[in-house]
Amino acid sequence: MDAHSVINRIANKARRVWLRREINQGIRTRAEAVAQACPTPVDSRPVVVFNASTRLGGMSLNAAFSLIASWGLKMEGAQVVQFTCNAGMSRCVLGTNKDDPSQIPPCKECVAQSRVNATAAETRWFDYTPDPRLEEIMTGLGVDALAQLEYEGLQLGELTLPTLRWVLRRHHLVDDEATRLLFRSFICSAWNVARNFTRLLDEEHPRAVLVFNGQFFPEAVARKLAMERGIKVVAHEVGLQPYTGFFTTGEATAYPIDIPAEFELSEQQAQRLDQYLAQRFQGNFSMAGVRFWPEMMKLDPKLIEKISQFKQVVPIFSNVVFDTSQSHANVIFEDMFAWLDKVLDIAREHPETLFVIRAHPDESRPGKESRESVANWARDNQVSELSNVWFVDSNQFLSSYELIDRAKFVMVYNSTIGLEASLLGAAVLCAGKARFTQLETVFFPQSLPAFEKTAEEFLTADQIEVPAGFRENARRFLYYQLYKTSLPFDSFIEEDGIWRGYVRLKPFEPADLRASHSATIKTIVDGILGNGNLLLDED
Repeated sequence: MDAHSVINRIANKARRVWLRREINQGIRTRAEAVAQACPTPVDSRPVVVFNASTRLGGMSLNAAFSLIASWGLKMEGAQVVQFTCNAGMSRCVLGTNKDDPSQIPPCKECVAQSRVNATAAETRWFDYTPDPRLEEIMTGLGVDALAQLEYEGLQLGELTLPTLRWVLRRHHLVDDEATRLLFRSFICSAWNVARNFTRLLDEEHPRAVLVFNGQFFPEAVARKLAMERGIKVVAHEVGLQPYTGFFTTGEATAYPIDIPAEFELSEQQAQRLDQYLAQRFQGNFSMAGVRFWPEMMKLDPKLIEKISQFKQVVPIFSNVVFDTSQSHANVIFEDMFAWLDKVLDIAREHPETLFVIRAHPDESRPGKESRESVANWARDNQVSELSNVWFVDSNQFLSSYELIDRAKFVMVYNSTIGLEASLLGAAVLCAGKARFTQLETVFFPQSLPAFEKTAEEFLTADQIEVPAGFRENARRFLYYQLYKTSLPFDSFIEEDGIWRGYVRLKPFEPADLRASHSATIKTIVDGILGNGNLLLDED
């Protein structure tokens, strides 16, 4: 490395350090202002806020949603207690090195940021205390046995399994010592969270609990313990629009939405949705601060030529198998790869049809690369040797919409592209429970034989009749997802200029966090403290 490159690296690092200090000072300043401006709580029962899996250093989108929501609650007279990790887990979600599970998390950096975020807040810190009895019970257990582990009435194996899959970037776990070490560490950490959170519940008797995600083990444990006591729990995730959050009393990663049967889009709402879709269908969108399609490419001329050689084409859209949404999706098939195996069986029986299998772009996102990818599956199953199967890898940014336009029908597991295909009027055969299967938007058989039967009928039919209600339901669902459940925080946050997907606070006054001044804060406060449905009132 030459001297110029070294100087640039030093300068960039110095800039990031300076920016981080400035950002953290902004958090402290606003936290202190809120503490001085908020009224004295009228209810001694607090709202407990817990989000140990959103960040290490810096402020991620979900960390910002949690912090701003807690300030809004305080400004409306609620007592808020932050349940905060003080190196309270031997291994955590974001602090684990998947290449070296023996490496301890960077607790110093994380706790330092937590202290900034907890400025002027009532905070309950929890440390880590080992449980020798639990450690002894797990000695010699393999991955399958650990997944079934119950301890003191708590299904610790089940509660930590989605996190283990997410951290290791795979669904099918290898039963080796590295995986077992990490599984045991997660289970011990989950139990430590459980003991400390139980103590908090016993002492504070909270009126509600606000957690991030609800699927990663720290928050999943807290959510379960609170719900067992009949305490309202609200979980949050990123919304579909930039700088928006989704808050729900249900499973956040399942995205439950209660859409009234009588709801129909007005002319103004329909125009608003059409404008969004015009951008979306060009690949011009992002989620959680990440733009999945840096460049939307036309179909490869070789693929177009290949399509012309077949009677019909069926695009196959996969998912990221370790994503936390997959635990909700696996209702017909054991997992996404079992579905892809079935797709290959169907392809072998229908040589007249070209099947285009498209890997999800998030499989190759830097820092989140899948270790059990569709590309690996395609190689292991020798997909390239099948003359009627064309594979598109995750780093090939071709237009999925052009594929849909040419398709006899579309096959998806639980990818959002299934909803979009329905919006475009295509027949969609869905194999996994998806956000949009809450309404009749796609063909979603409820058993394996029914799935096989529907696929065969579609492949042999001269024409597939799509119920007229599918497209309208898809529009209704997407409108709710975009403009009713996605709560905008763009008045309070912006990009931090350091890490993609991380944010900083904009200048604002404590009064801006009052429910009377912010529709987002009003929605959250009504949903947590009252009987609100956590849906944005467009009026």
